[in-house]
Amino acid sequence: MATQLGLTEDQKTEVEKFRADVVEPSMSRLVILDFWAEWCGPCKQLTPLLEKVAADYADKGVVLKKVNVDEDKFIASQFQVKSIPTVYAMFQGKPVADLTPARTEGQLTQMLDQILGQLPIQGEAQQQEAEIGPHIEMGEKVLADGDHERALSIFGQLLEMAPADPRVISGFVRTLVGMGRIDEAREMLCQIPDAVASDPTIVRAQAALELAGDSAMAAEDLAPLEAKVATDPDDLQARLGLANALIASGDRDAAADHLFAIIEADREWNEGAARDRLLKLFEVVGLEDPWVSQQRRRLSAILFG
Repeated sequence: MATQLGLTEDQKTEVEKFRADVVEPSMSRLVILDFWAEWCGPCKQLTPLLEKVAADYADKGVVLKKVNVDEDKFIASQFQVKSIPTVYAMFQGKPVADLTPARTEGQLTQMLDQILGQLPIQGEAQQQEAEIGPHIEMGEKVLADGDHERALSIFGQLLEMAPADPRVISGFVRTLVGMGRIDEAREMLCQIPDAVASDPTIVRAQAALELAGDSAMAAEDLAPLEAKVATDPDDLQARLGLANALIASGDRDAAADHLFAIIEADREWNEGAARDRLLKLFEVVGLEDPWVSQQRRRLSAILFG
């Protein structure tokens, strides 16, 4: 029996169910809408992937909803579903992206990250980022300025708020390294979850720890090393030791100069030790840092000039 809107009672039921299950959640969250059927083999293969990614992104305001095309034929027809699986991203009641081409976790997460970066979705992760993001930036600035005590206080408070955030862990570890508390930094890195071990910020902290171990020379040992290099500029081992001591003292410019001097003299000396140390220094400073970009151009000019 048709209603005044031209829909049958069954169609009206479908619409009301879709509105409650999909449209209303999409007003504040990003809905992954999966059109599927029991007889569809590819749909069943895709389901575990969609469920995993939706669970991983739940704190970012993402939720998975499924529409059985055999049970909700009218809804499927409204979306002009021609084949299954068909997957859309829905926000505020409208499709905002076709996720159907994404058949791997990497492809799907890349698309979701792009979508989430463009929409005003406020999941727990976004809310936490808005709360702690500025404090992380402050901690990094304080650390860069060399105020390790204050940086440790900032990152310590952030650890209580977001103990699994790799940026916070990295900042705390690099602060410990800067204070010479190497064993504590090493112990903390050993305890991080495997899920964040490969995060670029954690890699940066690991590089700082490794570099600190290689550059254990104290600043007061600079004078004899400087004298030795001045007496014999071709003593690459002494120059490398001086670079390590300069890194330990916080003089990255002078350290880089000596590492570049080694590379210019013999880029393969000691199995490329100077280049490896320089790249490690880049990781510690931060690959997006303008200083690193400048030094990378300098390195390229030496290697490929």
